[in-house]
Amino acid sequence: MPYKAPVRDYQFLFNDVFKIEQYSNLKGFEEASPDLVAAILEEGARFTEEVVAPLNGPGDKEGCVLNADHTVTAPKGYKEAYQQMVEAGWPALGGDPKYGGQGLPHVVSTAYSEMLTGASSAFAMYPGLTDGAVAALTAGGTDELRDLYLPKLISGEWSGTMNLTEPHCGTDLGLLRSKAVPDADGTYKISGQKIWISAGEHDFTSNICHLVLARIEGGPAGVKGISLFLVPKFIPDADGHPGERNSLQCAGLEHKMGIHGNSTCVMVYEDAKGWLLGNAHEGLKIMFYMMNNARLGVGLQGLAIGHASHVAAVEFAKDRLQGRALTGPKSPDKPADSILVHPDVRRMLLESRALLEGGRAFLTWVSLQADLAKGSEDEATREKASDYMGLLTPVIKAFLTEKGLKVTQDSMQVHGGSGFTEHFPASQYMRDIRITLIYEGTNGVQALDLVGRKLSSKGGRSVMTFFGEIDAYVAEHEGGKAPAFVKGLKETKAKLMDGTMWLMQNGMGNPDAAAAGSLDYLHIFGLTSLAYMWAMMAESAQAAIDAGSTDPYYATKLKVGRVFLDRILPEADAHLQRMKAGAEDLFALEDEEF
Repeated sequence: MPYKAPVRDYQFLFNDVFKIEQYSNLKGFEEASPDLVAAILEEGARFTEEVVAPLNGPGDKEGCVLNADHTVTAPKGYKEAYQQMVEAGWPALGGDPKYGGQGLPHVVSTAYSEMLTGASSAFAMYPGLTDGAVAALTAGGTDELRDLYLPKLISGEWSGTMNLTEPHCGTDLGLLRSKAVPDADGTYKISGQKIWISAGEHDFTSNICHLVLARIEGGPAGVKGISLFLVPKFIPDADGHPGERNSLQCAGLEHKMGIHGNSTCVMVYEDAKGWLLGNAHEGLKIMFYMMNNARLGVGLQGLAIGHASHVAAVEFAKDRLQGRALTGPKSPDKPADSILVHPDVRRMLLESRALLEGGRAFLTWVSLQADLAKGSEDEATREKASDYMGLLTPVIKAFLTEKGLKVTQDSMQVHGGSGFTEHFPASQYMRDIRITLIYEGTNGVQALDLVGRKLSSKGGRSVMTFFGEIDAYVAEHEGGKAPAFVKGLKETKAKLMDGTMWLMQNGMGNPDAAAAGSLDYLHIFGLTSLAYMWAMMAESAQAAIDAGSTDPYYATKLKVGRVFLDRILPEADAHLQRMKAGAEDLFALEDEEF
């Protein structure tokens, strides 16, 4: 079933809700006229729907192949589509103009990224990992390294990867064994094995630039002794062209549940030449630029796959004839009604839509914060936006993937038995999305990050500023155009505050209690964030209607929003009750009783 990009939703968010034209005085936004942004959305939709989406199913079935020479061949059509993407300039959309990028706002490139990922998540991971490499190299590279590598990475001529995990260490990076030995020319010899390296080897680009965590010999133990290195597959010559082959290779491909079209590699380094990024023993500091980029990208991936699965489920429901409506036949000229007449099918589809549209608004709003943190002329605005990015990254990653999984699961349920077969796309979406709750830090780790670090960061400034913004919005709009949505926001935020106070009172004395409730707390945070987005969307939709618009989109938006208020927001009560249960019941069993 064909993929359909969410163009109209992004038009609404850009023009009606967040009014990005108001930022035309900021760097990056001056070129982002409404006409240009509209053209990017339309052309991005065309490219992803017509060029990339048709590769998704076949690429899943074919997968990647490891050749005898340790090269990897991606599924048929991937390389050609990648080249089309590069030639059209899509990877450079938000890149720094100093290095050949188009310099458009992050909020605009995020919209395109959702379209690309929804069309094929496995394909989108190849350029997606490069974006993270650009972030880390920008933060930690010397001028010489940036001038040499960034133009080729931003254009997509070269690609990048992130090498953290080793067979014996995943989240606990302090255990890593990869080592770096200083060389006489100022570079380092990197040796070690890395696993689960997405896009670690492929046939798309003339060079692959690996960002590798390793420990310099004699460095401190644990995470304090980790450094970050740029280790290219081919060492560039004096003219910047791929030259001598570096001593690294793909030693194997993982056999995975999903994302088969992406090469997930075991990478082996044997005295490979690498360049230090940032200062010695401060690798995690630089790598977090890449990891945070990746975590936002995984949240986007959860949203995008959920949207794609929902599109397929809606089309299936319209075509599938089974039974009759309880209130009498709706299509008496047909042997049965479509399954859209059944309340439970409608519930699944509408709850999914409410989550997706709220999640898309949340992702867009956070992307806008990234632009403000980077480009606002006001220091206070930059500080607030930067605080929000740090606070909300774990929420974006965990909440959008959790809800993306729910949407994808319900989409499979709408398909019924057909969804469990490989004749329909529901099973692939289910297999592809499951990893999003795991990689780049499991959702449990994201919840611990939120509760254990982000709430107390900068003396609690970030979270209290966010709470204050919501309170101010409620105070201003309680008597406005969407009072029911503002009421829902106010009540849910009160539950979030209740949960926050409980953590403050119980978490310090019993860390296990805080940890046990952390994921439920993150869900309340996510629900509050979506309630804020829905309040703004409802306000904008009603304003358009009041102004005389006859576009049915606005009335439909309000109807979907009511589903969010009535059927999704009440989940906050259950999450609050669960988090307050603490950890006593979880530790009541002795280890041998499991």
